[in-house]
Amino acid sequence: FSLPKHGNLAVNHQQLHSRVNFHSFSDPPYVHQCRNGGKFTPSCLAKTVVSDVGVQNSDFTTDAAADDTWSEFAKNVSGEWDGFGADFTIEGKPIELPESVVPEAYREWEVKVYDWQTQCPTLAEPVENTMTYKTIKLLPTVGCEADAATRYSIEEKNIGGVDNEVSAFAYHSSGCYTAIWSVADKNLLELEHCLINPRDKESRARIIQVVRVDGTKFVLQNVRVFCEQWYGPFRNGDQLGGCAIRDSAFASTAATNASDVGGVWKGSNAAASFDSSGDNFLEELKANGVMKSIRDGSNLILLPKQLWCSLMDSGGETCIEVGWLYDQGYAITSRCCFSREGKL
Repeated sequence: FSLPKHGNLAVNHQQLHSRVNFHSFSDPPYVHQCRNGGKFTPSCLAKTVVSDVGVQNSDFTTDAAADDTWSEFAKNVSGEWDGFGADFTIEGKPIELPESVVPEAYREWEVKVYDWQTQCPTLAEPVENTMTYKTIKLLPTVGCEADAATRYSIEEKNIGGVDNEVSAFAYHSSGCYTAIWSVADKNLLELEHCLINPRDKESRARIIQVVRVDGTKFVLQNVRVFCEQWYGPFRNGDQLGGCAIRDSAFASTAATNASDVGGVWKGSNAAASFDSSGDNFLEELKANGVMKSIRDGSNLILLPKQLWCSLMDSGGETCIEVGWLYDQGYAITSRCCFSREGKL
């Protein structure tokens, strides 16, 4: 269970049995060998915990045996996830779509377009411990036009098996995960955080932080955000949301208030670590006690949809975090920490 940011631990403990919370956690650094030969050291990845009462109220499974955790994760993460996506600067400002994809009517009316309509068909195999998904961007349209399903781009990702592309992947049975991807530019990393809404397992946010690594220095380049809803079992993208999408474009809506995020937070956490062999790129997030974290709202990149992210150096580590304020005083967060010895 999680505790509210301002509350006394004993008082709020009773009120929050059904909540889920991801919180930061520090461990001695572990070195993970990237596929391109570089090294980085995530001391932890996404963290999560679910209480017994939370299981009853949300259908999330937390007490599955270790061998069954991936199977439960596969069930909760697989399916057709449709929604909207947008890119943001490191100041949290939305980036306009290329003019070449914006309908002429919008250009004539001088309407700025920031959001892609997206699909993310995802399939995790419960036995083989593999997962694949596609991020499909659809061309923007005016109203519900017939060509609403015209695809602009498709990016496919593979986890596990002979086609594995991920450098590190930490997962939880609820369907949440954090992944670290090496990109073609050897000095770039993509940190992907997938957060399931603790109160609605058919709603999730994926936040991707693009980070440039200069020696031992990590510099955030930009942020991509996808807000998605579950529309049914996996169909490899054949199911097109179109005007049936339950969500709406969000990039130009109001950003999260810093005062709602800053302050003292308490909650349970789970962690995963990776050693230098490179063989354990796939790890389960396991419960790791209760901790307190202090967040300064002035150091955050504030995003729409009650989301935020940050990159901070502290105690010889670089910690990269994202969070989702899914209700007033309640948040789910994911953090990756890299040691100073980590090099790419």
